[in-house]
Amino acid sequence: MFILDAHLDLAMNALEWNRDLTWSLERIRRRELNQTDKKDRGNNTLCFPELRRAEIGLCVATQIGRWSPYFPRLPGWASPHQAWAQTQGQLAWYRAMEEAGELVQIRNRAQLEAHFKFWQKLPPPDEKAYIVESRRQPAKPPIGYILSLEGADSLITLKHLERSYADGLRALGPAHYGPGVYAHGTDALEPLPARGKELLKAMDRLGMILDSTHLNDACFWDALDIFQGPVWASHQNCRVLAPWNRQFADDQIKAVVERGGVLGMAFDAIMMVPGWIHNRSKPSDFNLKIERICEHIDHICQLAGSAKHVGIGTDLDGGFGNEQTPMDLNSIYDLQTIPGLLKQRGYKKAEIEGIMSGNFLNFLRKHLPA
Repeated sequence: MFILDAHLDLAMNALEWNRDLTWSLERIRRRELNQTDKKDRGNNTLCFPELRRAEIGLCVATQIGRWSPYFPRLPGWASPHQAWAQTQGQLAWYRAMEEAGELVQIRNRAQLEAHFKFWQKLPPPDEKAYIVESRRQPAKPPIGYILSLEGADSLITLKHLERSYADGLRALGPAHYGPGVYAHGTDALEPLPARGKELLKAMDRLGMILDSTHLNDACFWDALDIFQGPVWASHQNCRVLAPWNRQFADDQIKAVVERGGVLGMAFDAIMMVPGWIHNRSKPSDFNLKIERICEHIDHICQLAGSAKHVGIGTDLDGGFGNEQTPMDLNSIYDLQTIPGLLKQRGYKKAEIEGIMSGNFLNFLRKHLPA
């Protein structure tokens, strides 16, 4: 089944983790044997071959470069200028992958429809290995990506936002973890600063998507009061099922639904189960399986009154690997077990297709530039 993943940190993996995503999963893991600079070395779950095998023909791919103040508690660059340079390096990597035929950027509705139709015409994954360049479809169909910025710290001025929009940036999450320049995120308490209000108004003028993921509770409500455009939550689970302010409370989920938004289900274990202790817990401690995400899906569907406001936004390899995912998730390919799990719960085919891709697709059909 075709999948749209609404949150993948591809460029971060390529440049900060130094992973060649054109390689196979096994080759990347073997290269990282005995590397200890990152806790998830050798536990990666994605690469371009696995994305294609999983039928993930379209994703929302991020730029990320946070700023951290003096004596920081969180990692980050020492200045917004350095953070900006980091995001521009990530953009250069996306461009290089476009030139290599691995990716294609989606900026508007026409490109979205053309790319989706292209993937719909492809043969099943097990046949793709036998397609040659001389035939109608390429051996490696390009994966579509919509560019998103996770955390706005790198925007030195609002002119930099305009430059980014011209480069294809279509969605923006103003906050990440802790305090930020434009908004405050997970575990922070402060309300939206003045610069954040200016940013939201500029996003409105440009017709951008507000990604409400990571906004702390105060900034979430401030942002929804100010921002009049489209809102989604690219990778955001349910607080009632995994208590922590990183997840949304029920009134926040309802607010996104009322704005016509979609919430993407994330596969970070700390966002899936209660009681996870960072850097200590293991998926086996909770007997955590992929099926747990169906409980988050069910909860959102009950709050929304339909299955039209939930999708997939895995955040896989977003600073963690399969040491912090369900035990039966070895690769992003294992997302293909979700349709069967949903069918067992009584979801109809159209609802399942909506959750796997259709709900985010319909959102983009409505809100990408014409």
